[in-house]
Formats: sequence, structure tokens, C-alpha cells
Amino acid sequence: MEIRHANMFGLVHLLLETLEPSSLTAAQIRYVLFHNAVPFIGFGFLDNAIMIAAGTQIELSIGVTLGISTMAAAALGNLVSDLAGLGLAGYVEALASRLGMQVPDLTPKQVDMWQTRLSSHMGKAIGITIGCILGMFPLLFLSDDEEKEAEAQPCSDAASHSS
Repeated sequence: MEIRHANMFGLVHLLLETLEPSSLTAAQIRYVLFHNAVPFIGFGFLDNAIMIAAGTQIELSIGVTLGISTMAAAALGNLVSDLAGLGLAGYVEALASRLGMQVPDLTPKQVDMWQTRLSSHMGKAIGITIGCILGMFPLLFLSDDEEKEAEAQPCSDAASHSS
């Protein structure tokens, strides 16, 4: 009789656990945010750095030859960056794993909670923002000197044709 009562108590306890998901702790919510932010820092960094570098090279080579606009070169640089991102995604995730980023230990019910989803999305948004800002570093190596000189000089071709 005592064994039967213990089994019934265990069954009731199990039913209550499945019906009422345990709430998340603040530490779990922070870990979900951090776990999602770290790989997206890498994604944002690579995306912006490759886009800037590729867009600049496209503008200076194909852009000059074909006469495409700066925005068209930027769009093509974005295409190159997106394609590179497809190939590099696995490496970014592997690096995040090597940094010790383990999947948060949550129950299926906790994973489906709005707090978890919000924390996950916020982590991705924060990570991509930090990564994109860091990925702007190629701009430090680009020079505006040639453009400023071209704008400052009067157009000698137009002056010679009008006289």
C-alpha cells in the first residue's frame, strides 16, 4: 500500500511539473542573452568588414569600368558579404562553442516561455550591433584624400572645351 501511494504521489508531482512550467531565474535569462549574443558579434563583425572591403574593391574596379554608382557597389559588396556569411557561419558557431558557450540547460517549457524568446532576440540584436560596429574597422584604412582633391580641383576639361 505504501509503494502504491508513493507511485501516485510521484505521478501527481510529474503531472504538476508538466502543467506548470518552472519560472526562469535571472541568471538563466542572462545566460540565454549572452549565449545568443556571442555568435552574433562574430556574424556582425564579418558581415560589415567583408561588405566594406568588397564594396570598396568593387567600386574601385568594376564600378570605374562599368560606371556603376557607389550604392550599386555597396549592394554588390553586401551580396559578397552575405555569400561569405553562409560559408563562415559554421566556423563562427564552432568558435563560440570553443569559447565555452554551452546550450542553456532549460526544459522544453522554459524554452517556449516569452522571457526566453525575448532574451534570445535581445541577445542577437545586441550581438549583431556590437559586431557591426566592430566590423567597421576597414573604414580606418580607407582614405578620402583622392576624393577631396578631385572635388577641390576645378574641372580643367570643361574650361578648355568652353574657350
